[in-house]
Formats: sequence, C-alpha cells, structure tokens
Amino acid sequence: MPNDCTITFRFAAPHDVETIRAIEFEAGLRFVSVGMTGIADAPPMAREVVERKIEAGEIIVALDQQATCAGFVMFEPQPMRIYVQELDVLSSHAGRRIGAALLEEVARVARERQLTQLVLSTYRDVPWNAPYYRRLGFRDLALSELDAALLARRDAHIARGLDESKRVFMRRDLV
Repeated sequence: MPNDCTITFRFAAPHDVETIRAIEFEAGLRFVSVGMTGIADAPPMAREVVERKIEAGEIIVALDQQATCAGFVMFEPQPMRIYVQELDVLSSHAGRRIGAALLEEVARVARERQLTQLVLSTYRDVPWNAPYYRRLGFRDLALSELDAALLARRDAHIARGLDESKRVFMRRDLV
C-alpha cells in the first residue's frame, strides 16, 4: 500500500464492531516488543462496550482506499473536553499518520461542540504512546493538575491493575 493513500473517516457503524475489536487486539500485540505481555494477552473490549460506544457516536474509524478499516479512535465527551479512550491503527497501516489524522478528527468534533481540550492517559515510555502524543502537541499533566474526573479515572486504572507509575495523563489545548 503506498504511503500517500487517501484515508477517509466516518463514525463507526454497528457492522464495524468485530473489526474494531480485531484492530484493538492486533494493536495490543505490539506491546510484546516492550515487555508488556499482559497487554498483548488481554482480550479485546467486550462486544457490548463497542456496541454502546458506536450507538453513542463515540468511535470514529479510518478507511483506506479499499474501504478497509485501518484504525479507530474511541472517545468520551466530558465538560470542556474530550477524553481519548483508545487509539489503534493496524500495523499494516502504521507510519502513514493515520493515528494523527484520527486525533484531528476528534479535535474537529471537540471544536464543533465548543470543547477546548483533548485529554488522554497513556504509557509514559512506550514509543508509540506518550512520546508520540507529545509530538502531536499533547503535554504531560502533573498529578496536581488532575481534576476529580481524571483522578477517578486514575483510580479505576489502578483498580484494573494498571501500574499508574508508568502512565501519564496528557492534554492538548484546542484554542
């Protein structure tokens, strides 16, 4: 596939559920290369979760020229911002700025809704996590900058067994 292929975007539809789950699972396999086999071994999101997010209009998919779903971004609107929950691109489509373009689609949605920030939580030292998001204009948030909603999300991560000492919340202002 050439690097200059045209990518289009749309909100996910019910028929995308299994494709989204497969993309998430495949993206998780990359974590083996950084010794994070627990992520690679984890099952994809429950079908019901994906269905609910599609119904809410909170997943955008990227389609290549063959109309193959190459990646997706799942998000949650919050007061003043959109929280980016998941961003995954097929490894076969890596290096084509699809992830960056998906984030721009979410930023467009945020601006349309008069929201001023994108926020996410990710692994601090995984090359395609925090370092990648920094290149896309996100900045690390100090623990003291986390509001009640982000602290609750951090607590939920800990309850799920995530090591928050290896993670960071990040923000990109849209104004």
